[in-house]
Amino acid sequence: MRITVENLSWSVAGTPVVREVSAAVAAGETVGLLGPNGSGKSSLLRCLAGLRTPDGGTIRYDGESVQEWSARRIARHVAFVAQDSGADSDLRVADVVGLGRTPFRDRWRGADAHDRAVVAAALEVVGLTALAGRSWKALSGGERQRAHIARALAQQPYALLLDEPTNHLDVKHQLELMELLTGTDRTVLVALHDLSLAARYCDRLLLLHHGRLIASGPPAAVLTAQRLAEVFEVDAELTTDALGHPTVTYRGPVGTRLRTAR
Repeated sequence: MRITVENLSWSVAGTPVVREVSAAVAAGETVGLLGPNGSGKSSLLRCLAGLRTPDGGTIRYDGESVQEWSARRIARHVAFVAQDSGADSDLRVADVVGLGRTPFRDRWRGADAHDRAVVAAALEVVGLTALAGRSWKALSGGERQRAHIARALAQQPYALLLDEPTNHLDVKHQLELMELLTGTDRTVLVALHDLSLAARYCDRLLLLHHGRLIASGPPAAVLTAQRLAEVFEVDAELTTDALGHPTVTYRGPVGTRLRTAR
């Protein structure tokens, strides 16, 4: 599914957060959404997922404006994974993942065999099959994050919108998650703080600064030393890894002296 935004804006208490953003994510593409804290990444994702109502602009799925769609209809097309793994719950892990089937069930109908099979498959993908019967309260932060991703997969969406999904994950599970996202045929828009991880796995990058889209394109074109200094206020060096992907090495904040080894 292709996602397109045109002149999208959103504000809170009169303060602009997302400012006239226009961009597109092609069907099946994995696009990284980058920017420092407060740049509007989370707000943009929530607008695209129908969780916030834009002040202006248009959001389209496969060319169709979705501003008048119901929450249920949107949830049948896109799944959103927030960066916060959520509060404690007495539910089992399988029950939490099963919430991803809600858009496809009538209010009074419980899970059927198909729903249970979809949930089991999603748990297997994220490596949580053995924890299906465990209480949500007993999970670590990383396990909760993987369960939220499984819930999103259980929605069987056309597109995945993920806000810092690598939070709480160790290196192994970060890599496994990015391999999963790039291996799917779904459209993926993922906000990331790890620039090297984004450059390695994403087809294209969108860079936000003060709510505006200031760069869009292949990782090597978006990630430049000058741009990282201006946007992230860091002195960085861009090199290329063995696979040909850009890699970011940080010297320190802009304007600070390098520390020399003693």
